[in-house]
Formats: sequence, C-alpha cells, structure tokens
Amino acid sequence: MSETITWQDFERVLIAAGTVLRVEDFPEARKPAWKLWVDFGPHGIKKTSAQVKALYRPEDLVGRQIVGVINLPPKQVGPFVSEFLLTGFPTDEGVVITTVERPVPNGTRLS
Repeated sequence: MSETITWQDFERVLIAAGTVLRVEDFPEARKPAWKLWVDFGPHGIKKTSAQVKALYRPEDLVGRQIVGVINLPPKQVGPFVSEFLLTGFPTDEGVVITTVERPVPNGTRLS
C-alpha cells in the first residue's frame, strides 16, 4: 500500500491538460519513444519524451488533449530535455495515455 499524503502535498503537484502540437521520432531513446510538444496554455509549450509508441502513432496524438505533470524539474533523456511528465496507465500492450473526457482550456489544472 502507498504512503498517505496530505492535501498540501497533492496541491503542490501541478497536473494540467494540454494539447499535443507536434510529435517527432526519438531514435536515441533506449526504449521506443516519441518526442512531444504540448501547449499548456498560460504555462507555455512544454516538451517531453514518451514511451507510447506501442499504442500511438503521431497522427493519433497531434491535436489530442493529454494530462501532464508540469511542475517537475527538467530531466535529461539522452540528448533531449523533458520538461513535463505525460501521465498514463501501463498495460501489457503499452502505456495508455491519460486524456480528458471533453475539451477543457489548455493549462486547466486537475482538481
């Protein structure tokens, strides 16, 4: 079982909706991955490396709203710097990306 956190701990994590603008291959990644650029509205455009190639093609992702953690420190992934964490659920087939049920403004915070 996971450790219980406080409400204040949860409030520190900025989980927001954003729209995927661009997807590029990431051949230098150890595991198959895409590079994604996502518009988080007032928080700006942020990029990440995502190991979601098993289930998603670039055309499946561009224009789709996703959910990301956008206040983590940048992380160097090979020659690329990830600026947010794309959220998803691991399955035997691959990671299923967390999306919103209907459109919300980019940058809307999960509550």
